[in-house]
Amino acid sequence: MLFMKEHYRDEIFETVFENAYHCFVVVDAQGLITYMNNTYCDFLEVDKTKVIGMHVTDVIENSRMHIVAATGKEEIADLQYIRENHMIANRIPVRSNGKLVGAVGTVLFRDTKEWMKMNSHIKDLLLELEHYRSQLNDQYGTTYSLHDIVGSSTQINDIKAKIKKVSPGDVSVLLRGESGTGKELFAHSIHHLSERHTKPFIKVNCAAIPEHLLESELFGYKEGAFTGAKKGGKLGKFQLANGGTLFLDEIGDMPLSAQVKILRVLQEGEVEAVGGIDSQKVDVRIIAATNQPLERLIEEQRFREDLFYRINVVQLQIPSLRERPDDIRVLSKYMLHKITTRTGKRVIDFDAEVITRFMEHHWPGNIRELENVIESAVHLTNTEMIKFEDIPDYLQPDSYVSEQDGTLKEVVETAEKKAIQRALKKANGDKLQVAKILALGKSSLYEKIKKYKL
Repeated sequence: MLFMKEHYRDEIFETVFENAYHCFVVVDAQGLITYMNNTYCDFLEVDKTKVIGMHVTDVIENSRMHIVAATGKEEIADLQYIRENHMIANRIPVRSNGKLVGAVGTVLFRDTKEWMKMNSHIKDLLLELEHYRSQLNDQYGTTYSLHDIVGSSTQINDIKAKIKKVSPGDVSVLLRGESGTGKELFAHSIHHLSERHTKPFIKVNCAAIPEHLLESELFGYKEGAFTGAKKGGKLGKFQLANGGTLFLDEIGDMPLSAQVKILRVLQEGEVEAVGGIDSQKVDVRIIAATNQPLERLIEEQRFREDLFYRINVVQLQIPSLRERPDDIRVLSKYMLHKITTRTGKRVIDFDAEVITRFMEHHWPGNIRELENVIESAVHLTNTEMIKFEDIPDYLQPDSYVSEQDGTLKEVVETAEKKAIQRALKKANGDKLQVAKILALGKSSLYEKIKKYKL
């Protein structure tokens, strides 16, 4: 009977620990591994027979099992970074007859879809902490996370929530919105929260690359493929993004010839370099962005319908600035801090009437226009407050231009004279500074001052 109980106990032990989805590890008081279940060994890609007797820190990265085994203090629901993912670890000390003899550890959520979703939320929180830490250290990098997207309006919160949902998967995402709405920031955010966040994020501006160079830029080329080809050849954007994310910005401006070749790559998962004879397998996630009406371009046969359906698995519409007026105030403060930190000029706030005008403006250039306006005002102001007179004339509803009658030449000359007068006032008569403010050559400025008798 005793034999049967022990036999069943062993079977129960094997069922619970060896066949469980969760990872289990046991260490002795010195931190040496005495047991590790098959699930954990498979996850770590280690030989079970070899890890027994090894120190836990030599097998599991960022492990604290040896610390718990030495201190006797349990650690529950602790974040642990293992194999490029944040896991949830529990570490419990083990005592026998009141003496500390080791510790048992479990790791939850290895690589399931549920964990991938939870993992994106945890990454988002960690990125937020890093964002605030960077702010405190006055550090502004060139990569973006979800928390570089400033705003708390309903529209922006809805977009952020959708990004958290779609980021963990590999589905293609199409970002649509007007120019200047910050589509690239959203693309960066999706990559950061994805399972590909440790792999490359490669951007391609489809409108900026000449058509005759687009194929070699996207797919690379072999040595001697054409006149001027680099020795040794060159990798294309698809090869550089292998394992990561390829961001096709302004895809609506891509020529049809390139659309055909990109579609083939997306369908077959293979790239053939210019001048090459062999295909190379590539694994990329596509994020595309456009401000063009792709459906109309399809009707006009300027954009391939089959490519549209390939990139349009999930579509996110980025709201314009005028659709989220509640965010203008906080965006303005954020940009002012960002610009003054970069330039070193002490400007701390906006006059109330400036913010009022910002709220009234249509902002056809969206966030990019707002940033340009604030940067211009920072350079023009002589005080610590940006006042109404510091913002560009076109934002002033009762400006001289709107009241001016006459020919176009007369309106332009009046505007030019007024702009020089304002700049002279700002620069306290320093003509070199005026030339810098107005981006004019010194001789051109002197000619205009003489012309307008200023």
